[in-house]
Amino acid sequence: MTRSMSAVGSSVDNAAAESWNASMKRETLKGAKAWPTARHARLAAFLWASRYNTRRRHSRLGQRSPIAYENALFAPSTTLPEAA
Repeated sequence: MTRSMSAVGSSVDNAAAESWNASMKRETLKGAKAWPTARHARLAAFLWASRYNTRRRHSRLGQRSPIAYENALFAPSTTLPEAA
Protein backbone atom coordinates (compact mmCIF):
# COMPACT_ATOMS: atom_id res chain seq x y z
CA MET A 1 0.00 0.00 0.00
CA THR A 2 1.06 3.54 -0.61
CA ARG A 3 -0.36 6.44 1.28
CA SER A 4 -2.31 9.26 -0.27
CA MET A 5 -0.22 12.00 -1.85
CA SER A 6 -2.87 14.74 -1.73
CA ALA A 7 -2.89 17.77 0.50
CA VAL A 8 -3.94 17.48 4.12
CA GLY A 9 -7.69 17.73 4.48
CA SER A 10 -8.47 16.75 0.89
CA SER A 11 -11.35 14.28 0.83
CA VAL A 12 -11.15 13.55 -2.89
CA ASP A 13 -8.74 10.61 -2.54
CA ASN A 14 -10.74 8.94 0.20
CA ALA A 15 -14.27 9.43 -1.16
CA ALA A 16 -14.44 6.09 -3.02
CA ALA A 17 -12.95 4.13 -0.12
CA GLU A 18 -15.24 5.80 2.41
CA SER A 19 -18.28 5.05 0.24
CA TRP A 20 -17.22 1.39 -0.08
CA ASN A 21 -16.63 1.08 3.67
CA ALA A 22 -19.98 2.72 4.49
CA SER A 23 -21.82 0.36 2.13
CA MET A 24 -20.10 -2.67 3.61
CA LYS A 25 -20.87 -1.67 7.20
CA ARG A 26 -24.48 -0.78 6.41
CA GLU A 27 -25.17 -3.99 4.48
CA THR A 28 -23.33 -6.44 6.74
CA LEU A 29 -23.96 -5.11 10.26
CA LYS A 30 -27.62 -4.25 9.58
CA GLY A 31 -27.92 -2.02 12.64
CA ALA A 32 -25.71 -4.04 15.02
CA LYS A 33 -22.78 -2.37 16.76
CA ALA A 34 -20.23 -5.15 16.11
CA TRP A 35 -19.78 -8.77 15.12
CA PRO A 36 -19.69 -11.41 17.87
CA THR A 37 -16.22 -12.68 16.92
CA ALA A 38 -13.38 -11.87 14.55
CA ARG A 39 -14.27 -15.00 12.56
CA HIS A 40 -17.82 -13.70 12.01
CA ALA A 41 -16.42 -10.35 10.88
CA ARG A 42 -14.04 -11.98 8.37
CA LEU A 43 -16.79 -14.24 7.02
CA ALA A 44 -19.22 -11.32 6.67
CA ALA A 45 -16.57 -9.24 4.87
CA PHE A 46 -15.72 -12.09 2.49
CA LEU A 47 -19.36 -12.87 1.68
CA TRP A 48 -20.19 -9.20 1.15
CA ALA A 49 -17.17 -8.60 -1.12
CA SER A 50 -18.06 -11.71 -3.11
CA ARG A 51 -21.64 -10.53 -3.55
CA TYR A 52 -20.50 -6.97 -4.31
CA ASN A 53 -18.38 -8.16 -7.24
CA THR A 54 -20.59 -10.91 -8.62
CA ARG A 55 -24.26 -10.17 -7.97
CA ARG A 56 -24.84 -6.65 -6.61
CA ARG A 57 -26.05 -4.29 -9.34
CA HIS A 58 -24.32 -0.93 -9.73
CA SER A 59 -26.04 2.12 -11.18
CA ARG A 60 -22.76 3.32 -12.73
CA LEU A 61 -22.53 0.05 -14.72
CA GLY A 62 -26.05 0.20 -16.13
CA GLN A 63 -27.59 -1.85 -13.29
CA ARG A 64 -25.18 -4.73 -13.90
CA SER A 65 -22.78 -6.41 -11.52
CA PRO A 66 -19.06 -5.72 -12.06
CA ILE A 67 -18.48 -9.27 -13.30
CA ALA A 68 -21.41 -9.07 -15.78
CA TYR A 69 -20.15 -5.68 -16.99
CA GLU A 70 -16.63 -7.01 -17.58
CA ASN A 71 -17.93 -10.16 -19.28
CA ALA A 72 -20.02 -8.05 -21.67
CA LEU A 73 -17.10 -5.71 -22.29
CA PHE A 74 -14.68 -8.47 -23.23
CA ALA A 75 -17.17 -10.90 -24.82
CA PRO A 76 -16.11 -12.27 -28.20
CA SER A 77 -18.12 -11.01 -31.13
CA THR A 78 -20.76 -13.41 -32.43
CA THR A 79 -20.92 -11.80 -35.87
CA LEU A 80 -18.53 -12.44 -38.70
CA PRO A 81 -16.47 -9.52 -39.98
CA GLU A 82 -17.42 -8.15 -43.38
CA ALA A 83 -15.46 -9.47 -46.34
CA ALA A 84 -13.31 -6.97 -48.22
